[in-house]
Amino acid sequence: MPVRSYPAGNFQMTLDGVACGFLKSVDGGAAVAEVVSEAGPTYFAKKHLGGIGYVPFVVQFGLAMSADLYNWINASWSGNYLRKNGAVVAADYNFVAVSQREFFNALIAETTVPRLDASSKEPAYLTLKFAAEYSRIGKASGKVTGAADVAQKRWLPANFRVTIDGLDCTRISAVDSFTVKQSAATDDIGDARDYRREPARLEFPNLSITLLESSATTWFNWFDDFVIKGNNDDSKEKKGSIAVLSPNRTDELLRIDLFNLGIFRIGTDKAEASSDRPATVTAHLYCERMELHAGGAVPRAVVARKMAGVRKATAAKARGKRRR
Repeated sequence: MPVRSYPAGNFQMTLDGVACGFLKSVDGGAAVAEVVSEAGPTYFAKKHLGGIGYVPFVVQFGLAMSADLYNWINASWSGNYLRKNGAVVAADYNFVAVSQREFFNALIAETTVPRLDASSKEPAYLTLKFAAEYSRIGKASGKVTGAADVAQKRWLPANFRVTIDGLDCTRISAVDSFTVKQSAATDDIGDARDYRREPARLEFPNLSITLLESSATTWFNWFDDFVIKGNNDDSKEKKGSIAVLSPNRTDELLRIDLFNLGIFRIGTDKAEASSDRPATVTAHLYCERMELHAGGAVPRAVVARKMAGVRKATAAKARGKRRR
């Protein structure tokens, strides 16, 4: 009897045996062998396999994940590097597990925050890239449990708030996407086929913030003092935060705290004659350190209840179709 194909309708992520929730997308994780070419006496090059590497995982997710995932990210941002074992479990539309990609001793390589824009109406997702020392394709069975993406619709990139000490942030219209990067060195000395990865440099990006020109006076004053007049020692740097808000624009779903901010560029954006768009400026800031805190993270007990409700609704829908 031929093996039937299946649609992988859901992807659940687990860390150290804990179900963290469902992903928007997943890529990577494959093992790849290096091909080595040797020069020889013949016209044709001799080829053989060298070391084995593993393609980093790249996953996207909203704010319906459990706190375990966000804590892993914040630990990486704080220099408290945690190696994680886990898996990405593929499940069909009935939440039955069909396969899984297992990873071991993984370190976070990149975390990307999407563009926050007051005019956007599409849901937003965080993107996480992590590299494992090795990965395997494993068997999976049974029903998956975890947080279904029920809270994802709450995260619209138009709902955000920026605060920076001493600056007027009431008319900020956009914050460009940015990526926190953690490089890693590979210990490839010896005869092991899977090499240990060690965390190296942690790099926090510059920020690009757009706001109405009519509310940018405090920003220009800071630039004049910090850049033009040269008063840019540590005492002149600022602290702030970027908060992702729920639809009521009060509750914080996610907050990124910013430390040691310094402005290095500000200018008026391109404008068209006879345009009805208000004039805007874009400020560019460096940031020495960031911390991520998920106010909307789903506790594990809530995770189980939400998933039970999703399975119940799915079963009821299936029964209704059979009756018709």
